[in-house]
Amino acid sequence: MLTNTPSSAPTDSAPGSQLAVADALMSLLRDTTTEPRPDIQLEALTLAVSADLPVLLWGEPGIGKTAALTQLAASLDLPLTTVIASVHEPSDFSGLPIVGDDPAEQGVPMAPPDWAVRLVRAGKGLLFLDELSTAPPAVQAALLRLVLERRIGALKLPPGVRIVAAANPRSSAADGWELSPPLANRFVHLQWTHDHEVVVRGLAGTWPRATLPRLDPEKLPEAVDFARRAVCGLLSARPTLVHRLPTTETRRGGPWPSPRSWDMTLNLIAFATAAGSSREVLSLLVRGTVGDGPGLELLASLDRMDLPDPEDLLADPANAVLPERGDLRQAALDGVVAAVRTRPDRARWDAAWALLVRALETGAPDLVVVPATILASLRQEDWDVPAAIEHLAGVVSLSQRADRAADRVARVGAKAGR
Repeated sequence: MLTNTPSSAPTDSAPGSQLAVADALMSLLRDTTTEPRPDIQLEALTLAVSADLPVLLWGEPGIGKTAALTQLAASLDLPLTTVIASVHEPSDFSGLPIVGDDPAEQGVPMAPPDWAVRLVRAGKGLLFLDELSTAPPAVQAALLRLVLERRIGALKLPPGVRIVAAANPRSSAADGWELSPPLANRFVHLQWTHDHEVVVRGLAGTWPRATLPRLDPEKLPEAVDFARRAVCGLLSARPTLVHRLPTTETRRGGPWPSPRSWDMTLNLIAFATAAGSSREVLSLLVRGTVGDGPGLELLASLDRMDLPDPEDLLADPANAVLPERGDLRQAALDGVVAAVRTRPDRARWDAAWALLVRALETGAPDLVVVPATILASLRQEDWDVPAAIEHLAGVVSLSQRADRAADRVARVGAKAGR
């Protein structure tokens, strides 16, 4: 009877060798590269980090917030220090009391934790405060001085240290808390979502590259002036926006307007202007600092700041340069009509008609319908009808016929539905 005897195992099947192979496989999986790729989330984050403002990334678990911060630190050549806020005590951020030889004379100094000492020794770094929404109120209170003054006990973090935090919404956080209003008002809040194309390409081995914005040295004074005029102009017209604490607990834990957050907004506008950032990036930053309502008002006022002066347009309508964007062009034409209404005379009325003809020749015809209708109503009896109206009559008439047709269709539809 033959029996099978086990043969001796090959050397490379030994447990130690197999672990080495497993390590090699994991090393290959971690071997990824980066590429420049437009990403407004990443650009907004790097701009806020460049402005040395604390940033808070909001996103569902597993969305890639920690991975983004790890890649950001590597790209900027900053040592990354991760602190899980929810597993620390308040004394870990306010400092641990150390009793010396003579407390009555020397007092009791507050010793900083080891991670803070390492950051000071390095002189630079990215401090990542993770799981902020699971930190209890006492820990959040202890974080106030760290986030605003960069102090832990008696130690002050060097200017080369940037602070970024991450949090999950309370509904998806483990034993989550709403952020306290004082802590929330110290951050630029960015909603972190995934782009499936970025994720697919990243899993294939190539992730977007985070780079600091390139600031144009020649634009710095202009950028500061523009930011100050934008914020101060809005707050002068809307003084109630200077400080508006939200009424609900959830909204108090997000961005809301205060003198502190307006100051951060001013800094972000200046940085975005000097860097030539897109309106989408600026929108994320502004709304993430003072909230959606005040942020959108500020963005609208920025658009108005870019509009040409109506008097300049009336002075030389033949060579006037109108905005390309439809909403801005409409606002510019409305401003011209309003200027004529405020100070009407025959020459200004004729110039406005010439400007509408130029708008018709260089843009969408429907944008001149309302301004032309209002301008026609401003005519006085002794003013002759200018030849320019002939160019616009067809457009206005066609628009009016289309409106009447739309009204008829709506009435027929209403009757059919009864």
